[in-house]
Amino acid sequence: MATEPFHSPALPLAPANDAGAAGQTLPANIEAEAAFLGAVLIDNRVIEELAKPLSPHHFFEPVHGRIYERIMQLLERKAVVTPVTLKPYFEQDEAMRALGGPAYLARLTADGQGLIAPRVLAEQIYDLALLRELVRVGRDLVQGAMDTSETVEPLEQIESAEAALYKVADGAGGANEAKSFGEATRVAIANIEKAFNSGGHVAGKTTGLDSVNQRIGGLHDSDLIILAGRPGMGKTSLATNIAFNAADRLLTDLSMGIPAEKSIGAAVAFFSLEMSADQLATRILAEQSGISSSALRMGKISREDFQALSFASQRLAQLPLYIDDTPGLTISGLRTRARRLKRRHGLGMVIVDYLQLLQGSGRATDNRVNEISEISRGLKTLAKELHVPVIALSQLSRAVEQREDKRPQLSDLRESGSIEQDADMVWFVFREDYYVKSREPKEPTPTDPPAVVEAHARWQEEMERVFGLAELIIAKQRHGSTGKVRMRFEAKITKFSDLAPEELANYAYELDE
Repeated sequence: MATEPFHSPALPLAPANDAGAAGQTLPANIEAEAAFLGAVLIDNRVIEELAKPLSPHHFFEPVHGRIYERIMQLLERKAVVTPVTLKPYFEQDEAMRALGGPAYLARLTADGQGLIAPRVLAEQIYDLALLRELVRVGRDLVQGAMDTSETVEPLEQIESAEAALYKVADGAGGANEAKSFGEATRVAIANIEKAFNSGGHVAGKTTGLDSVNQRIGGLHDSDLIILAGRPGMGKTSLATNIAFNAADRLLTDLSMGIPAEKSIGAAVAFFSLEMSADQLATRILAEQSGISSSALRMGKISREDFQALSFASQRLAQLPLYIDDTPGLTISGLRTRARRLKRRHGLGMVIVDYLQLLQGSGRATDNRVNEISEISRGLKTLAKELHVPVIALSQLSRAVEQREDKRPQLSDLRESGSIEQDADMVWFVFREDYYVKSREPKEPTPTDPPAVVEAHARWQEEMERVFGLAELIIAKQRHGSTGKVRMRFEAKITKFSDLAPEELANYAYELDE
């Protein structure tokens, strides 16, 4: 990559006062920065044509970074940006005075050389910023590695180095700096616009279930969602449904020319610590082909079923859905793999099945509560670092089975303190028909007394009332109220779906005040 200066002798250059180790000057091209800013001031449309998005922190010279930041703010207001319109904002700028005051803005546009190749200049500014960030990461890595005190954990240093290098590879140099309120507001407005344009009022990634989307507004980036339930409730089934729906929506949007950043779908990484990749694939095939997974495993299918299966598999083969079934995965190993998938495939969602099967760093294994705390914090950190929603499945304690009402509560989460604290949302899956079925009385015979017949008839009536119904209990939500969402569950193919319109009148939302 060329790093030779872009010659513009008419421009006075700000001093390059930051140096790397051994007195070497950090990679930078201040003249290229000046020429690029001059091109933008001459023709504001230059910014719209950039292949890589530039931010103020990508500029080496602080004055140039402030100029670019003000340009972006004015363009957001649909204003025309010229040296004249910028002048009032820099009349009191001390660093600008050292360069001749606001007149420096006019000199940026003096020769217009930046208009020859503004995209090349922008790419060089961006790449040099990443090199400077790489120098910083390397310097910190060397300093950390030289520390041999007993309190130092080498594996933690490696984890930190991987995270820092991921941010550089992702173009996030300077991402840890404080953001201005205006910058944060622009992101918030973009999310609101995305929700408005989605039609389904989904601000984040879709679950594929309209009833759930309407309650939570979609799965929000940087959120940790805990999906919990007792065995047999269908938490893995719901997770695979969401994974397929999000990946399928992204595939559909891309085929229609909608870019990934505008889609409410997502490329999904599914870390399956309990089931193998082929078992998980069989489940998803069953859901989408409408053939029971037990029939698929045993090969008890007709020719028509096989054709339906073949059609479903062709669609599934194209999905941006990546399954990692590595057993005994540590939280640091999971984060490393997720970063790699984010870099290679533009990951938009992470699902972990399930949290209690992850391992900690090794320091806290003598205390399970501390280890779970480390894992839940690590998952929340991963969600923020990759800026994607992370869904982690979790077990529930057996206390649920001791109560008459089997609906889960937050206190039922195993090692619940840290999990509940770190989670942005906590969902419980509850199927009443599972428990009603287990209470089936003795089937009456012609010789049984009327009481036995009546008891079985009452059970049948209750079973008909709850059969195929499921509840998603939203026990915690930082973005809104808690409550319940009722859904349809087809146990044969392990698929959740929205209730039919005629059922909605009987099973509306139940919201907590």
